[in-house]
Amino acid sequence: MTARVVRDDAAGRAEAIDLLRRGGLVALPTDTVYGIGVALRAADGIERLFAAKGRPPDKAIILLVADIGQAERTGLFGPAARALASAGWPGGLTLVVPRRPEVWLPAILTAGGPTIGLRLAGHGAPRALARALGPLPVTSANRSGQPDATNATAVLADLGEALDLILDGGTTPGGIPSTVVRCDGWDVEMLRVGALPAVWMTEIVAAAREGRAEPGEQPDAQAEEPGESD
Repeated sequence: MTARVVRDDAAGRAEAIDLLRRGGLVALPTDTVYGIGVALRAADGIERLFAAKGRPPDKAIILLVADIGQAERTGLFGPAARALASAGWPGGLTLVVPRRPEVWLPAILTAGGPTIGLRLAGHGAPRALARALGPLPVTSANRSGQPDATNATAVLADLGEALDLILDGGTTPGGIPSTVVRCDGWDVEMLRVGALPAVWMTEIVAAAREGRAEPGEQPDAQAEEPGESD
């Protein structure tokens, strides 16, 4: 059955929340590219997410969060992660931090590893869904290895048969996947350069470590070849 396409408005988000609570797969707009999400505790939900994308199970899935507090209740934020979150959230920045040992997460979500990727998107849809359901496992709405989807039409063409609902929020404003940074204490590793450039991230951490003021505005997104995103 082909996914239903609804507007990304209050009614559409309410329908998406209901479907997610019942274990459905929902595509949603973000500030970067479209993603597909599932409720964290849905039975076999993460497995369905992997199957829909054709994604290998050794690749972890990130969580989109409602706010910084939700992120900090899920992962351990050291000084570098706190500085980057303060400067880069909400926005196209995924922080990979140590997971909190007391917080249950499916092993398949983290590929069995000790870290978790977290992002506070600069878009109301993922924040609203995460506010209602808790941190939301989301990956880019394209089959693995294919270009990222920046509108609902592209999602429907590529993944429509595998999804239950698509929230149509028009064309995403960013169009480039998030930058991914691993943080542990002051140690930082750039895993993927995307919406925010490596030089800016390096300056944020250096400024925080030296007690200087952080750069003010997020820079424009960096150009990048199409590819798999969050």
